[in-house]
Amino acid sequence: MQILVANPRGFCAGVNMAIDCLEECIRIFGSEIYVYHEIVHNKYVVDRFTREGVTFVDEISDVPRGSVLLYSAHGVSPAIREEARQRDLRTIDATCPLVTKVHIEAVRYAQQGYNIILIGHEGHDEVIGTMGEAPESITLVESPEEVDQLNFPPDAKIAYLTQTTLSVEEANAVIERLVARFPQIVRPPKEDICYATTNRQHAVRTLIERADLLLVLGSQNSSNSRRLMEIGQGAGKPSFLIDGKHEMQPEWFEGVETVLITAGASAPEVVVQECIDEITERYGATLEEVTTREEHVTFPLPRELRNILQA
Repeated sequence: MQILVANPRGFCAGVNMAIDCLEECIRIFGSEIYVYHEIVHNKYVVDRFTREGVTFVDEISDVPRGSVLLYSAHGVSPAIREEARQRDLRTIDATCPLVTKVHIEAVRYAQQGYNIILIGHEGHDEVIGTMGEAPESITLVESPEEVDQLNFPPDAKIAYLTQTTLSVEEANAVIERLVARFPQIVRPPKEDICYATTNRQHAVRTLIERADLLLVLGSQNSSNSRRLMEIGQGAGKPSFLIDGKHEMQPEWFEGVETVLITAGASAPEVVVQECIDEITERYGATLEEVTTREEHVTFPLPRELRNILQA
């Protein structure tokens, strides 16, 4: 058996920044701090910080007044920020800068009088935060079929934005339908789907034909990880999204000669290596790492945290 390990994989710059941010906050304030939603969509990461004493909440009202609160990498709406101010919370914003970019675009388009079409998945933390920036101006669509149901007049001012973790092909299908229906539609100055999402998808598409089985390390609520699994499924290959080696099933490997392993942008490398070690030990597999694109992106810690560190 051979293991193909896709590179790039795993943590992106935004996830690295958010985790570094939480680690620094624990160092400065102690572990009795709060995070609004999961810091990133990964069970291993969330469980690790929970064991250290961090509390993850879904309601600002669950945070004691005056506490330290981190906003997750997925971003939050202005309403959440206002609620935190009213509770006198000391907030640290760990929102990925690429998500912040979409928020800024949403506000700008709304101020210019555009009807904004947001391409994304209903209920995702990032989508909720983005829609909260201009709720009266934003309409969410998930598919080309939903585009057909839009009833804007032919001369309406329309712009579109996308969730950063979508499948590139999925987004393009919706965009093509939008452009066909509304030729005047305005696109963001720069692509919203993040570089890491694009690169990880490109790696899987490049390597999937060489594989008999695809394993994606990531949690079920991780949008970008699910998109990687769907690429494998679309290629007709057995594909599974797992949190770690404990979820691997022996029957998956029957008759398999080549296993392709990758990881979503919020999955730590430790879970990848544990799976590789398990397969190597169990099946005597050989290892080949294939790099399809180089990544050198980094993001600084949030300004409010840098100010504390410099004080």
